Amino acid sequence: MCDDPLLPDPVARALADYRSLRDAHGPCWGEPPLTYVVQAWATVFLDPRYDFWTTGLRQLAERHPGLPAAELEDHLGEVDVDRVVRDALGGDVPDNLPALRLTPEGFALEADTRVVLDDGPLRTALLLDSSRDEPVTVVVDGTAYEVPPRGAKVVEVAREVSVEGRAVDLSPLARQAAAAAVRVRAGFPCRWSVTGANGQGWYPEGVPHKVDAHRKSYFHGDELVVTVPAEPITVTVTRGMEYTSSEVVVTPEAGGETLVEVTPERLYDAAARGWYGGDLHVHLNWMGEEPAAPALAAAAQHGEDLHVLNLVAGNVASERVYDMEALAHWSGKDLPWSDDRHLARVGVEYRNDLIGHLTAFGLRDLPRRYHTGFLGTVDWPPNAAALEELRALGAVTGYGHPFHTPFTDDDPPDVVLGRRRNCSAREIAADAALGLIDTLDVLNHSSIAATAAVYRRLIGAGNRLSVTAGTDAVLSFCRRGTASSPPGWERVYANVAGPLTAESYTEAILLGRTFATTGPWLEIGVNGHGPGDTLELAPGQRVEIVAASIGPEVESLEIRTAEGVLAQGPRGRLVASMVVREPTYVVAVASGGPHPRTFHRRGAYAHTSPVYLDVAGEHVARESDVRWCLAWLDRLEEVLREFGTFETEEQLGDHLELYERARAVYRKRLAD
Repeated sequence: MCDDPLLPDPVARALADYRSLRDAHGPCWGEPPLTYVVQAWATVFLDPRYDFWTTGLRQLAERHPGLPAAELEDHLGEVDVDRVVRDALGGDVPDNLPALRLTPEGFALEADTRVVLDDGPLRTALLLDSSRDEPVTVVVDGTAYEVPPRGAKVVEVAREVSVEGRAVDLSPLARQAAAAAVRVRAGFPCRWSVTGANGQGWYPEGVPHKVDAHRKSYFHGDELVVTVPAEPITVTVTRGMEYTSSEVVVTPEAGGETLVEVTPERLYDAAARGWYGGDLHVHLNWMGEEPAAPALAAAAQHGEDLHVLNLVAGNVASERVYDMEALAHWSGKDLPWSDDRHLARVGVEYRNDLIGHLTAFGLRDLPRRYHTGFLGTVDWPPNAAALEELRALGAVTGYGHPFHTPFTDDDPPDVVLGRRRNCSAREIAADAALGLIDTLDVLNHSSIAATAAVYRRLIGAGNRLSVTAGTDAVLSFCRRGTASSPPGWERVYANVAGPLTAESYTEAILLGRTFATTGPWLEIGVNGHGPGDTLELAPGQRVEIVAASIGPEVESLEIRTAEGVLAQGPRGRLVASMVVREPTYVVAVASGGPHPRTFHRRGAYAHTSPVYLDVAGEHVARESDVRWCLAWLDRLEEVLREFGTFETEEQLGDHLELYERARAVYRKRLAD
């Protein structure tokens, strides 16, 4: 029996199983090759600078010359992923993928030379890249690999490589350096980055070698010893979005230990204001290079000073639900590392790739189902059935990573609904009208702008949804952009009444007392009232509005109503007033370009939940937004009829009946 409270026996057995899957199948753990499974493998080597999608679609266009461009994406799981990686890199050599170029004249090894501290070889992936017109056999550590004409193959190498009987000189892969050590200390858990002059990351023993979306190595904790080369070393420390970062450079002596004491400074203290930030969509295990134990989540949460962490159990592309054992063991309980400022729970990501993925936080018990529509199974029942069950179990629910297509407030809904299975939150327009969904992750790893535009349409149509955030960070990934970035790189802040508990945090979200952010602090006040409040006004009454931000990454502040942008200005403070003649809402938006504090590729962003302005007892239900939602439902019905998988007409009918009930709600709002 295991005595570790962070690793109970069922969780330990599951973790061992995941390691076996990784060892047998690599980072995809044997999952069926859906598009995002193949992409997950490729993006271990392709950081955000490189375009998997365009390169893969180009390859498919060559393979299927008669296939319409709109349908190529359905075949992305079929690509030669090794060749996609090679082509996307365009001749570049990442630090974790040296390349052996096989040319008609011979071969050449290209590498970003790594530093090693002992006499052992550097184990690394190796790209075999052929420009020859005939197959070529390469022997790597005794195993022969045939590389097709002008093809590519990624293999693992530790000791030796030969091409047609000729040994390859592997010395460019690594150079030797004398070993030293640094001890990092801040006085509290932090996020650390320890790098050499070449940018190579160094880690404490036994810690996963994680790299974030900025391609920077990191680990969490305090009072940690890191073995490093006896060369100039840069130590950087931060602690999530509420802190700045600090940096020092030291040159430790060979064989000795150098103490590095450095602390980050606070930029703002949300909890002191009664606001607690959470990440509602984090996976402990979901494929990846290194299966993750709960202790890694504990270190990350405290190292990021992330107040609320929702670790979600979920499937990838098959029946297996990762971290189901953790959910069963801790369902309805705070995880062992929780304290009065840090709350961790195990929740659920319920997944259907046609109508959307949703998350649940605060579950009291296990649900009966976790996904539909995988491996040819039916897209039934509607997500609404799962929402009803999850909410009956005490959860707050929200759609995650909702929309991926570029989209603006003025676009028709078919722009965002035009593609097939892409995990978009398609059912949300129905679920919101019927009061079945609580939130939308406006802050996510996909298109924030598109999601924000949909969100404002939905609330403008009379639906009450809170703004939330979910990064979809995966602790078992080490090098995969935002997925391997630290949890909490986006957060939903909720204004909690009293002590932080799962119940108080859930209540604050349900009341709409939230804003979501990539880092900036953002406030909105309307006559002194904040997000989630409703002002009962008479026609023609004037209101005063103040928006405020904290954070160097903010470039612009906006105050928006159902009609659009009311006021815009630089960061800091924005004041406006308006005469209210019809029901509306007020939100604040902060934005900025790429910044070191921001991991999203599009830059900084924050968005509040609304302050509602009801007039003469009427709630906002803007006609153009209501009709937009009706058009959404019409397009959604077409998508389900064309692309849905059903065994009976009755199964499709359950979806259509849901949409018709939602239409009735929207039509009533028009009539009223």
